[in-house]
Amino acid sequence: MQACAAPPFAADHALSCDTRWQPHDLLRLHRLPHFDGEPAWVRGAFERTPYAVVRRALAADGFVAIGLRGTERSQRYGAWAHRDDIEIAVPPETLARRSPLESRNALPAFAALAALQRDTAGALAGFVWGPTGSAGFELATQTPTVTLSSDLDLLIRAPEKLSHHAAIQLLNYLQAIAQHAGIRVDAQLETPAGGVALAEWAADKTRVMVRHALGPQLVTDPWAPAHGNA
Repeated sequence: MQACAAPPFAADHALSCDTRWQPHDLLRLHRLPHFDGEPAWVRGAFERTPYAVVRRALAADGFVAIGLRGTERSQRYGAWAHRDDIEIAVPPETLARRSPLESRNALPAFAALAALQRDTAGALAGFVWGPTGSAGFELATQTPTVTLSSDLDLLIRAPEKLSHHAAIQLLNYLQAIAQHAGIRVDAQLETPAGGVALAEWAADKTRVMVRHALGPQLVTDPWAPAHGNA
């Protein structure tokens, strides 16, 4: 996030994440509270498209950390939603088979997504996955968000350990799709420890960066018990 609102609760109350909503889920909200110092674009963006994405941050009971997006790439704002204001949640995997409006099909990010959708025997076939970022936002909201230069961001559920060999195969497969479409395909593995870049895990580094609600962490194995990652 480019900026973040102060939480509407005491810092020592931010103790958990409500597991009903996972990072990258898109939430349709009934309302958005006003936050001190919020950017001028926030109200208009929310009125046009009342959706926010769940971000990784601890919150007090009854609250969810969210991210809002405007029309410009630089317009990103971290905020907070109350669970009573959540109308629906759209996880990335529910978008894996959706298509954009016909007039938007030719955009490279959507062309790459269509290629993945057609290849039912490809390297992604054994995974639960879905688009995030601008492609996921547009598919969920039908608000034009993807541009000619937009990457295709993917979330891949990985509850079981992915071998480095399998990671390399999956990365090579996605890079081939990306090269054909003329864009980047950026995949993140959702592991028990948090989010890990597929490219980083495939590189067989001694430690990898994990995106966690407590902040970025370096771990040796995102699938190992927490005490084994120190």
